[in-house]
Amino acid sequence: MSKELEQISELESRKVAEASRETEWKQPSFLREMFLGNFRLDLIHPYPLPAEERPEFAAFYNAIKEFLRDQVDPVEIDTTGEYPEQVVDGLRKLGAFGMKIPKKYGGLGFTNVEYQKVMQLLGSIDGNLSALLSAHQSIGVPQPLKLFGSDALKKKYLPRCAAGDISAFALTEPQVGSDPARVQTTAEKTPEGDYVLNGEKLWCTNGTIAKLLVVMARDPKSKKISAFVVETNWPGVKVEHRCHFMGLRALANAVISFKNVRIPAENLIGEEGRGLKIALTTLNDGRLSIPNGSVGTSKLCLEICRTWASERVQWGKPVGKHEAIAHKIADMAATTFAMESIVALATEMSDRGGYDIRLEAAACKEWNSDRTWEIVDDTMQIRGGRGYETATSLKARGEQPIAVEQMMRDYRINKIFEGSSEIMHLFMAREAVDKHLQVAGAMIDPEKSVAEKLSDLPKISAFYASWYPTRWLGWGQWPRYKEFGELAGHLRFVERNTRRLSRQIFHGMIAYQGKLQNKQAFLFRLVDVANELFAMAASVARAHAMEEAGHKEAANAAELADLFCRNARRKVVQLFHELWANDDVRKYKVALRVLDGQHAWLEEGALTLRERGETQLKPEPAEPEPVAIPKVRPIGTH
Repeated sequence: MSKELEQISELESRKVAEASRETEWKQPSFLREMFLGNFRLDLIHPYPLPAEERPEFAAFYNAIKEFLRDQVDPVEIDTTGEYPEQVVDGLRKLGAFGMKIPKKYGGLGFTNVEYQKVMQLLGSIDGNLSALLSAHQSIGVPQPLKLFGSDALKKKYLPRCAAGDISAFALTEPQVGSDPARVQTTAEKTPEGDYVLNGEKLWCTNGTIAKLLVVMARDPKSKKISAFVVETNWPGVKVEHRCHFMGLRALANAVISFKNVRIPAENLIGEEGRGLKIALTTLNDGRLSIPNGSVGTSKLCLEICRTWASERVQWGKPVGKHEAIAHKIADMAATTFAMESIVALATEMSDRGGYDIRLEAAACKEWNSDRTWEIVDDTMQIRGGRGYETATSLKARGEQPIAVEQMMRDYRINKIFEGSSEIMHLFMAREAVDKHLQVAGAMIDPEKSVAEKLSDLPKISAFYASWYPTRWLGWGQWPRYKEFGELAGHLRFVERNTRRLSRQIFHGMIAYQGKLQNKQAFLFRLVDVANELFAMAASVARAHAMEEAGHKEAANAAELADLFCRNARRKVVQLFHELWANDDVRKYKVALRVLDGQHAWLEEGALTLRERGETQLKPEPAEPEPVAIPKVRPIGTH
């Protein structure tokens, strides 16, 4: 590792991350208001139920559904570890690589709602294809060009993307995960105005088959990061290695090196130095692909469990009628309803405009991926040995080849893709305290003088004298929200606990002050509370909208919303309790002793890595501890 990397301080990392944040909130955000103690039901109610499909989208959807059913064999893709050529060509002919690209550039021009409906469908079919298409369209070349590219760049590359020239996203490096200050790939401007690219990128999904890349690189002088379109057939671009993983075995994932690659000036996306902001903005919409696909996976799991638990008889009755299994299935159904409620809402918001969904998208990604992983795990448990057995083996002995073990291997990456669950927590935690940092940040800023801190006291006092009392005074009791019928009590719970959430954020600021950024367990619990409250509110609003619309499944939806909210209420109460009654400090101290080797004695009796000769590659030094809240570039790998 270079000395330059080792010398990057926690403060420097935080400054880079802060510079990449969108600091303004020009549009309303349900979750931002919730962190401030305002339950803005008006932002999600009336809940936007799906509109009637446009004929052109309905035709495409039916065509791709038929194609996936008849032409795609997920087990074969998993076994061979490759995308069949006829499948990729078939997707090209359908126009699937241009779903979100405007028609004037040769794409299908679908809305985000329409595109995400396809992602949900793919989530129930094959994770490899989901990754192929979403990496190309959600974070690959099409999306940043649509949002930030010049007219010339759009005309040059969007038609190629729509026709099926596959694209990829290149940010992560061998020494860079979620810390943008450590990016080492450089793009140095020449006297002629173009750029020379040097460096190496890791885990580029689609990288081995991509024709086009979005590459993030820093100016070696200013250290600012910019985004470029790079063609993989240019001299100096080389695929060094294809990465292979536990699941998604066809994933075309690459280590790509760049050696003196000349990039034309016109291939700069947006402005110099705005690469990270471009990436973050792109991901606000793009990050919705995983939570929508997760809903498709959960729906498939629900069908698998419902069918199997109804047919499999143990001790005289179907296993689904034994309470231990019945509870899993009930929670699975209720949670799937809630997951669909939040991500359909956020997706609709992204299309409508007038909302800032950066928090909602992050919440959907974190919450849905975690809940779906739990559902996949329960599906494995309910299927038992048949869940653990491969589909090929099941088929060979005459049973239905339901590939639960493949689903488990394929799905696990979604807690890491596009910002890990931990990074999503950090991102949301940073935004949760944003207003407080704006108002009172000077008091905990080590770079501020005593005089500067004292000068801010009148402003701080004025804000909290008005804000804090109103976080206690509110109306979260009957008969408020009575129009929601039997579900009204859940909304009253959300309203009361929204105010409580904001108070606890403030109390954390008072208790920990500048050290709050280090109290990740505390902050993560606050984020978990917000996510549960968001899911509760969306579920109730959706069930109510279905009733108002006379939907035939309205009563069933209300039943699922009620069960989900009952479960969520208990979680919220427990999370609030654990904010101040926990073993966080003790756990941290024990962890440091483990890292220092003081508990290495516990590893005795195992055949160690050293004994197996697998320690030649030294682990990189630990990140500056602890990771600060603002160090939250939630991009990660795709």
